Amino acid sequence: MAYVVTDACIKDFVCVAECATAAIAPTASDPAAATLTQVYINPDECIDCGNCASVCEQNAIFALDELPAEKAQFAQKNKNYFN
Repeated sequence: MAYVVTDACIKDFVCVAECATAAIAPTASDPAAATLTQVYINPDECIDCGNCASVCEQNAIFALDELPAEKAQFAQKNKNYFN
């Protein structure tokens, strides 16, 4: 997994629009979006381009190797969303 979305996400979908591979879900038009508190990055589709992190004004997206220890559980949370 190259990037991880954490609980600082405000679900503004800017990162979804910037993703080069459509690895971030849900999209704004997805009915599931209304029930979720954040978006998630698919670890199998992320190509480590960094587009999402560069546009996230809330600093909610981290490269996996830069994920703060107190946010470590979000790596699994992102992965679990796609399983």
